[in-house]
Amino acid sequence: MAKDYSVFDIVGPNMIGPSSSHTAGAARLGKTASKIAGKPVKEVKFLLHGSFAETYKGHGTDKAIVGGILGFQPDDARIKNSFQLAEEAGVKFEFIKTNLGDNVHPNTVKIEMVLEDGSTSTVMGASIGGGNIKLTEMDGLALDFNGARAAVVLEIKDIPGAVSFVTGLLAHNNKNIVTLSTNKPAKSEYTFVTIETDDKLEADLINQLRKFEVIAKIVVLDKF
Repeated sequence: MAKDYSVFDIVGPNMIGPSSSHTAGAARLGKTASKIAGKPVKEVKFLLHGSFAETYKGHGTDKAIVGGILGFQPDDARIKNSFQLAEEAGVKFEFIKTNLGDNVHPNTVKIEMVLEDGSTSTVMGASIGGGNIKLTEMDGLALDFNGARAAVVLEIKDIPGAVSFVTGLLAHNNKNIVTLSTNKPAKSEYTFVTIETDDKLEADLINQLRKFEVIAKIVVLDKF
């Protein structure tokens, strides 16, 4: 069967730097990690794996991913000066070459962040080509999110009816659930629920979910 290609697939993303995998993807990984953290990042360590570790300076991965942490899009000209801008913003950063395992993509980075309030957040993901990325871990929670659809990750108290309440609320607001997966860490009182939907959840609906007292945390993941 023939594959349908978009203009994006053919010409690639608008970006600063020589490689979509190493610059556009890196910038998106940094920006997504910063958004997941939900609060200003003050310190960050980038644990670089595989080809990211070997070529991050020459391909501009370092400047791109720092720019992402600062909230820059892949085509933002400020990426070229991201180190200086991070310093001016009081954001400390460090690059560490490491091995994240045999079964991870060669363009993988684990981003360990210390936030303004002293809390921490960790995101791991890969740049999989053409500026596209895939998130594989969030604060120790395994993910499989490629940004094809909007998603929300909920940390829900493991009690009868809690997940059904959430799905019922989405249905009441005419949101179609495309995929739903759960992950309960050992000995935890909470279950992590990842829900992909056809449409992004509006702020009002997110606020309705926040009022449900058994939900400890909500992370909204936008479509890339």
